[in-house]
Amino acid sequence: MSSARSAALTLALFRVVTGLLFAFHGASSLFGWFGGNRGSGQAVEFAAWPGWWAALIQLAGGLLVIAGLGARPAALLCSGSMAYAYFVVHQEIALLPLNNGGETAALFCWSFLIIAVLGPGAFALDNLLRRRPAEARQALATAS
Repeated sequence: MSSARSAALTLALFRVVTGLLFAFHGASSLFGWFGGNRGSGQAVEFAAWPGWWAALIQLAGGLLVIAGLGARPAALLCSGSMAYAYFVVHQEIALLPLNNGGETAALFCWSFLIIAVLGPGAFALDNLLRRRPAEARQALATAS
């Protein structure tokens, strides 16, 4: 397998796994699944700020990133939401992530920033949807 192909596959796997883990966080907070919000077994109260909105970003953003559909803006929103979580929730406790429980928020923030900068990679719905119109135009041009 070529180096470029390995890099594309690695980026796709990174995007899918990161998005899946993030979507699980959202589903647990929105619906009480997988142990519920912060292991309480309960869902976050509907429209409660900021928890419910963060969970909505986690679920929707995670699913979009998994699919590679609007992945750059979705990843940027996810990254920003985790930066907010880190600086508003965790940093009040202590400066360093090791001391304030913010490791997950920091890792998600930087992981989604990488996806926003690098893009979703070759194996994404965005690329498939972008190719279809180009292929249709090319078929029309060769038929004429």
